[in-house]
Amino acid sequence: MDISIFLKSLADSDTAPIVICDKEHNIVYMNPTADEHYKKWGGVELVGKSIFSCHNSHSVEKIKKVVDWFSENPQNNRIFTYHNPTQNKDVYMIALRNENGELIGYYEKHEYRNAETANLYDFLKKHQSP
Repeated sequence: MDISIFLKSLADSDTAPIVICDKEHNIVYMNPTADEHYKKWGGVELVGKSIFSCHNSHSVEKIKKVVDWFSENPQNNRIFTYHNPTQNKDVYMIALRNENGELIGYYEKHEYRNAETANLYDFLKKHQSP
């Protein structure tokens, strides 16, 4: 079976926003959480557009520097970019590489720091995103 079906399902079911860009900074995919999270900037309508269309000049400069760093060495794959104290989350940029280790794109990873409040294996409760 094609692994891409599993990878899309994995991203679609994630409760954190996932926006994937190619190395030319074009948005190629947004999961449903990202669509909702970035609705005021256009949500899923941003797919196919430059990530720079929804960032200020300071952010654009930082994104370009990170992608240049990713390009320098196949070991440069993850960098901490921001802590959001309101949502208690850390944000990272993550390199995406092909099977030869060549940079093909990147995405932003959100890691929430709040402890889970659901009971273990609570099949009766519908879990919501953080």
